[in-house]
Amino acid sequence: MACPAVAEDMSAPATEQASIDFCRALLAGPVPEEAITFCAYLLAARAAVWWAHECLSHLTDLLDGQDQELLRLVGDWVSEPDNPRHHAALSRAAAMPPTTPAAWIALAAAWRDDGSAAEATARPGARLFPAAHAVNAGILSGLARVALADRFSVLSAFVELGIQTAEIDAMRQSTDA
Repeated sequence: MACPAVAEDMSAPATEQASIDFCRALLAGPVPEEAITFCAYLLAARAAVWWAHECLSHLTDLLDGQDQELLRLVGDWVSEPDNPRHHAALSRAAAMPPTTPAAWIALAAAWRDDGSAAEATARPGARLFPAAHAVNAGILSGLARVALADRFSVLSAFVELGIQTAEIDAMRQSTDA
């Protein structure tokens, strides 16, 4: 309910549950992929990009060389988001159509960075989404490459990592406050 944009990517109705409980209920529900979607919107943008990077890093044997290079760029950006060199590299990467898992994550990082990627990728009729949308698309497209027999266990591990990231981020924010 706190993030109306998630309604465009999810069909599960909002509940009064705490976020983590809701996420786990989604994982156990009829469309467990919606737990990935919810995590993408639950996390702050930089944390979501880091989470997506970590998820896809476990799938490198399913990614081509270009995606592996994009993952490296995203990893560099997450480590040093204020580095102009990383910003420029992500902006160039975001100018490419997001047709692969890591391309979506690079786009999410660039959108989160300062919106310059939005200008680079603007096409007539194109609709701009929050970074969470691109994180969601990247993780789900990576997950689609996993063998069916392994998919739910990989999805569950990704969701648990997202939940852990959210809990750590919440603790950090409460400490900072």
